[in-house]
Amino acid sequence: MGKETQINLLDRPNSYVGRILSRDAAKRAVAGRGRYTDDIMPHRTLHAAFVRSPYGHAKILSIDIKAAQEHPGVALVMTGEELSEMCTGPWVGTLVCFEGMKSAPQNPMAVDRACWQGEPVVMVVASSRAVAEDACELVSVHYEELPVVVDKEAALDPEIPIIHPELGDNLAFEKTIETGDVEKATSEADIVIEDTFTFGRHTAVSLEPRALLAEFDPGTDRLTIHTSSQCPHMIQAVFARTLGVPEHNVRIVAPDVGGSFGLKIHTFGDEVATTAASIKLGRPVKFIADRLESFATDIHARENRVKGRIAVTKDGIITSMDIDIRSGAGAYSQYPRTSVFEANQILNITGGPYAHQNYRATTQVVYLNKVPTSQYRAVGHPIGNSVGESLVDQAADACGIDPVEFRRLNVMRDDSYPRTSAAGIEMQDLSHQKCLETLVAEMNYDSLRTEQAAYRKKGIQRGIGIAAFIKGTAPGPSGYYGAGGAPIATQDACTVKLEPSGGILCMVGVTDQGQGVDTVMGQITAATIGTPIDSVRVIEGDTDAVPYGGGTYASRATAIGGEATYQAALSLRKEILEIAGALLQADIDALDIVNGNIVNKGDTVSRISLAEIGRIGHFQVSELPNHIQPVLSATHRFRLRDALYIFTNGIQGAYVEVDIDTGFIKLLNHWVVEDCGRVINPQLADEQVRGGCVQGLGGALYEECVYDSAGQLQNATLADYLTPMAGEMPDINVSHIQTHTGVSELGAKGVGESGTGAAPAVVMNAVNDAIRPFGGKITSQPMSPTIILEALGKI
Repeated sequence: MGKETQINLLDRPNSYVGRILSRDAAKRAVAGRGRYTDDIMPHRTLHAAFVRSPYGHAKILSIDIKAAQEHPGVALVMTGEELSEMCTGPWVGTLVCFEGMKSAPQNPMAVDRACWQGEPVVMVVASSRAVAEDACELVSVHYEELPVVVDKEAALDPEIPIIHPELGDNLAFEKTIETGDVEKATSEADIVIEDTFTFGRHTAVSLEPRALLAEFDPGTDRLTIHTSSQCPHMIQAVFARTLGVPEHNVRIVAPDVGGSFGLKIHTFGDEVATTAASIKLGRPVKFIADRLESFATDIHARENRVKGRIAVTKDGIITSMDIDIRSGAGAYSQYPRTSVFEANQILNITGGPYAHQNYRATTQVVYLNKVPTSQYRAVGHPIGNSVGESLVDQAADACGIDPVEFRRLNVMRDDSYPRTSAAGIEMQDLSHQKCLETLVAEMNYDSLRTEQAAYRKKGIQRGIGIAAFIKGTAPGPSGYYGAGGAPIATQDACTVKLEPSGGILCMVGVTDQGQGVDTVMGQITAATIGTPIDSVRVIEGDTDAVPYGGGTYASRATAIGGEATYQAALSLRKEILEIAGALLQADIDALDIVNGNIVNKGDTVSRISLAEIGRIGHFQVSELPNHIQPVLSATHRFRLRDALYIFTNGIQGAYVEVDIDTGFIKLLNHWVVEDCGRVINPQLADEQVRGGCVQGLGGALYEECVYDSAGQLQNATLADYLTPMAGEMPDINVSHIQTHTGVSELGAKGVGESGTGAAPAVVMNAVNDAIRPFGGKITSQPMSPTIILEALGKI
């Protein structure tokens, strides 16, 4: 079966690939029939609650747990020291791909010191969550407050305390990349723009908080963990190694997951403690983070300061870019994915759409007495794109060139691939020019500028923003595997089986958190084999049932898991046709599978059904020739071999109105044109982009975790931490360019983070376009009314 034939399977009329289908889980979700971790309640389940540090940094002098132990309904009270004795050792959140990175060892719960407000210190396990929380009030912990480090700019100053003295300073990681000759290009440029950008720390605020139910069976030494995880196999290895349980005795089940956004690929001490309690007690133990705990313990992200410089000719050609990053991590590097990915990605992607070849980027990641930071949707891209696109807009203004025309002059040409970006990243199969022209048409750009001018005459300040972007998806070989004891797999796998009934089982390593992964894998399977999608059942999120895989992160589910599914389905299709050919005494090249039946090519009359093939292959093998030994199952693994990422690209447009008296920003309209390769389900792809845009706009306009000088989180409730609401969001118009990636036969790239990656950049450019006539300029996010009024000199 040649490649052309394979591709035609997906492109033939009425293919499930490219068709809009509702998510498999949508009907039961809207009916309230979802099954989340908190819905699972085995007999004799206990509940965990935690005493957490009230200080940003403090020495633990003593802990008195006697009163809590005697409280009715309490089954266990455990300190950090006791928990550490059950563990194989502390973890260290470093990866070999980040040369020179350092982090202090971290115990699941604080032992001698608490290094951020909210770090768990004591666990109480009781008959109910309420009883456990009441008993927590009876625990007496004596602390000695220690100096805190909360300002990333001062974290490396000689007089500043060192959070972990064994590290020598508060530096977690530093890196510089340089291509071309930045100094020469800058000195010879006609125009040089410099600016400083700041970004507020925020967090995922998933609808379902972190959740874990651990159930250890002393009779079999089997440990089953239901948890809202994105990466079940990685978590399986982490819990096994941390608690000394053989990995094959650990089962991870990720049931319905109510959003994750990168939050749920990490290891959290309270979850390890809960699991240890189940092992110690031989009973199920559940921990569900409340919203306060989520703000104080879930990973944070985005706290960065970036100094940027762009050099251009008077004709508007970019000759160089230069950035310097100071990134504020938390008290430790988050295990196992680390706290430096964000800063590293800013290095890689700032100015990424543009064709210049002189680039320098330097970063320093520093430790602070705050919640640890790590990967959150579109890691680093909202920051890098905001910096790069703001500098591009400022350069266009200095040259007197329209922002669209300036980008026409500078984006990488669609016929120039494969090529290397200014940051030294290999790229292929992108479409910046086509995306730009599509956006201009979708926005009706010239008419929008005319409308803007008319409103300005009326005293209404509207702004138009443009922001091109690249997005690294589906990571390839990166030195993840085994680093820090965690197998962070970049490969993924799928097993496809023909059942005796003619149904198809599709078991995938990638997982669903509401994106519709199961629907997409079902569409690929049904289209490839040639069977009704109703006969395909997708299983994911259970380490006892699915082949080993990396799970869902970095927009990899369709790009990596989809290709594995496609190849596995091709192999099963081939075996089915070989069996059919033997039974029908027909040339398999003359046969096809249509609607669950084997037919002659070009015909729709069934010669034999998949159900008959399944029955014979499973129960009546004697009817087949001796040389055919039916397996009726195929497994395929797929990973990138030579590329660092499958890069996607696109461009966004925004239309906003700014009230210059109140600083209020009204979002009027938003456009996205993105290229995620082959689109499997247009509706699901659109909704991923729209949801991503909303998260990006939240960070740009509303969201920030605010700390005071003592390391106290000031807004750890949804009453104080602002998130975007439906009524505040504009219409988000999505268009797709489909440039198939050449690294897979399916041709799909990632899509889940494209909206988030550029939405902050485009709305910041639009706001600046609105206030530019008044001499205002915004370079910090979130863009609160106060920030707007300060930029306008009104406060």
